[in-house]
Amino acid sequence: MTKQPSIKMTDQIRRAIDESGLTRYRIAHDTGIDESTLAKFYHGQRGLSLDNLDRLCGYLRLRIVMDRKAKRGK
Repeated sequence: MTKQPSIKMTDQIRRAIDESGLTRYRIAHDTGIDESTLAKFYHGQRGLSLDNLDRLCGYLRLRIVMDRKAKRGK
């Protein structure tokens, strides 16, 4: 069985932005994220702070789903 490559979370967020049907300007305005910050993230030129990432994912109604069990500490 071949393991499929995982898609980066940032790529999934960018895809969610595209699929939202909203402009990046509208998303930036509604979330309070600076428009240039969001544009740089979208184009892969920089990351987002955790605060901005929380706001963006909340706005887009995204959630993290683990597809495997997390390993417990030893």
